[in-house]
Amino acid sequence: MPTAKPLSPVLFVGAGPGAAAHLTLGAFQALQAADVVIHDRLVGPEIMALIPAHVTRLDVGKEGFGPSTGQAEINAALVAHALTGARVVRLKGGDPGIFGRLDEEIEALEAHGLPYQILPGLTSASVAAAALGQSLTKRGRNASLRIVTGHDMTGFAEQDWRGLARPGEVAAIYMGKKSARFIQGRLMMHGAAGDTPVTLVENVSRPDQRIRTATLATLPDAAALCDGPAVILYGLAPRAAQSAIIRLEAQA
Repeated sequence: MPTAKPLSPVLFVGAGPGAAAHLTLGAFQALQAADVVIHDRLVGPEIMALIPAHVTRLDVGKEGFGPSTGQAEINAALVAHALTGARVVRLKGGDPGIFGRLDEEIEALEAHGLPYQILPGLTSASVAAAALGQSLTKRGRNASLRIVTGHDMTGFAEQDWRGLARPGEVAAIYMGKKSARFIQGRLMMHGAAGDTPVTLVENVSRPDQRIRTATLATLPDAAALCDGPAVILYGLAPRAAQSAIIRLEAQA
């Protein structure tokens, strides 16, 4: 009897924050070879334009506190397409292993004995810090970097606020626009200074990127100005040479 052809592994691919310049070569090659691309809402149009026209596309976008495709539906789509033998790419904005529900989707594949591989991508924190001319870690300033979320499955997310409030701490806060006042209150309650620098980078790496400088005291006002997805860089301010900054005081 003929041996069954092995199923192609599902490729979990990080698309980066938006710009094609931040896509890895491996990710580009995966898109070129795909039969099906199951993608998130936050995958940038420059990346989507790289997908060949014949490839089947399935939008399974999620939006914090907004309309979303259910995770069970995404899992079922992954399994169904993979079982046909198609070369499936699960395309996620940023890096699939950072707040991307990667484990839940892997577990769905494993339950059906389906193979997978992970191709990491650039996460928004790294690209946003580069836009400020800053590094995320610096000798003598911070010996650690925290990547946290503004909300989780139960609402606004609790963190180690006492640790974050210490002078010199740096954190990248994802999905933090709607929880900005909550974050501000928790940090100041635990001793963080109101003049701690905070920078919001909206639509990271895209043509409509905006860099908004603030302090912890003005964080909610800055977050309210952001229409698109934004990463909050707590403890970092842009270097003086950055000319594309929209300063809060200019909005007054």
